[in-house]
Amino acid sequence: MIIDGEAAVTPAVLEAMAGTSDPRLKEVTAALVRHLHAFIREVRPSEEEWEFGVDFLCRIGQANSDTHNEGVLFSDAVGVSTLVCLLNNGNDGATETAAALLGPFWRDNSPKVEDGGSIVRGPTPGPRLFAACQVLAGGKPVADARVDVWHSSPEGVYENQDPDMAPMNLRGQFTTDAEGRFRFTSVKPAGYPVPTHGPTGDLLRAQHRHPFRPAHLHFLIHKPGFKTLITQVFVDDDEHLESDVVFGVTRALVGGYKLGEGPAPDGNANEWWSLDYTFHMEPGEARLPVPPIA
Repeated sequence: MIIDGEAAVTPAVLEAMAGTSDPRLKEVTAALVRHLHAFIREVRPSEEEWEFGVDFLCRIGQANSDTHNEGVLFSDAVGVSTLVCLLNNGNDGATETAAALLGPFWRDNSPKVEDGGSIVRGPTPGPRLFAACQVLAGGKPVADARVDVWHSSPEGVYENQDPDMAPMNLRGQFTTDAEGRFRFTSVKPAGYPVPTHGPTGDLLRAQHRHPFRPAHLHFLIHKPGFKTLITQVFVDDDEHLESDVVFGVTRALVGGYKLGEGPAPDGNANEWWSLDYTFHMEPGEARLPVPPIA
């Protein structure tokens, strides 16, 4: 088709893609073109602005590494990750534990830990945390499920971000028992800023947004026959619950952390916290996500 004006561009592109044999690919790419072209018509970018935008997307890809996923971080920061998560999981939490975004720090090779064991693998000062959790489906225990746990340090960094932290610190993989329970000890996580050294950080600064996430634990629960549950449990009193930079806080996932009274369960801490939480899964496909980092 010979283009005789701006109005002809969108129909020409859609016509060129009309022969796509995969119906889902055809649906997605056609919608992408329609909405992207509508966006361009709405904002009418200058050629310099368009060049800047293309360079911004290129910089996102260039900022990726084995230990940092800028693409996931950008998707998180503009709310796309959370939107996709909520559209695909449990009717906004009505039928299972509310899902939450995977985030850019999950690793698929966390060490296996025995029930009740610690995921602290090196010096990590901070209040002790004793977690006792259960996994149910339809009110019945889910036994022999894989449970990945990972979180930031009390200083607000993940082990892959800190070369001085022990490898795989604050990460562990558990197996639920016959009652669907798993227990572990760690340290109480802290809120933290997302990485801001790349283009996502440039965007946050330009929008005068803070980069902080509220304190939380990550959980990934996987067992054949059940939809893989990826979620987070947030500390009740964190100052950034109402302004999470990645829009990941839902009300169902806030709470359950309690300041301990008296001696710690293992007798080794003055200040300690407990977390009691029940996760609810639903039948479905057990699929592990692609790890965002190695």
